[in-house]
Amino acid sequence: MQTESIFIVHPANEEQVNALKAFAKALKMKFEVTTQKAYNPEFVEKIKKSREQYKEGDFTVIKTEDLWK
Repeated sequence: MQTESIFIVHPANEEQVNALKAFAKALKMKFEVTTQKAYNPEFVEKIKKSREQYKEGDFTVIKTEDLWK
């Protein structure tokens, strides 16, 4: 029986990476290892900057009824 489940884990060090690989191999599971980042670093920096601006009170409030005006 094959399932469509996907597990995403974030090992913190090489020891955890090796343990996860060994576990998957022991259970004869197919797996992939990638170092691709989920988000573009420039995008992440923009989000961090935006959150900081919000904390500092640098934002504009728009009422829901004014969104389409």
